[in-house]
Amino acid sequence: MSTDFGELTPGVFPSILKETNADYLTQPFWDAARQDRLVAPKCSNCGTFRLPPSAYCFNCQQRGIDWVELPGTATIYSFTIVRHPLHPDLAPICPYVSGVVELDGTQGAGARMLVNIIDVDVENVKIGDRVEIVFEHVNDEMSTPRFRPVR
Repeated sequence: MSTDFGELTPGVFPSILKETNADYLTQPFWDAARQDRLVAPKCSNCGTFRLPPSAYCFNCQQRGIDWVELPGTATIYSFTIVRHPLHPDLAPICPYVSGVVELDGTQGAGARMLVNIIDVDVENVKIGDRVEIVFEHVNDEMSTPRFRPVR
């Protein structure tokens, strides 16, 4: 069984999703992504960032959300280098970096996102490296956030 992942770029996991299938909790994130902006939901009661978005704040159990624009920079918190393809057709993209980044502009320990870290030497990437967001415009509805080393 063959899967068409489209044009593949080394180090970049393909955007398999072509539409967001967003709901009322996530639509503001995807709307901003189409405009090359990074936003995150912040509890309007206690100020806790809620990533991924949730109906209730895990800290104070309130529902209110304020969507806050973030600077789009982050620090690598954790990562793994994927050297073996998850599917045979994905061999051309390996190796690639999948990581967790801690977003600037969030309080305390910071809000984190699981992302593909691109345009990086996989042998030299390390925890604490500074990265910035870049959006891949998949189509008119969908833009995928990725992070690359700060330039």
